[in-house]
Amino acid sequence: MITKDSIIGDIIKEKPEAVKILMDYGMGCLGCPSATMERLEQACEIHGIDLDEVLAKINSL
Repeated sequence: MITKDSIIGDIIKEKPEAVKILMDYGMGCLGCPSATMERLEQACEIHGIDLDEVLAKINSL
């Protein structure tokens, strides 16, 4: 299960289909170095995205 503390890079490895969801929310730099160590919660804060909404969509995959 993906949580707020999951690392973006790990999410992509575990659920590659999550890339589309994240990109739909404007997270276009999923391959950048910070994605390998950035938590989902941090990414959502930076992009002004509702964390609970993103978690629900990713975990429904």
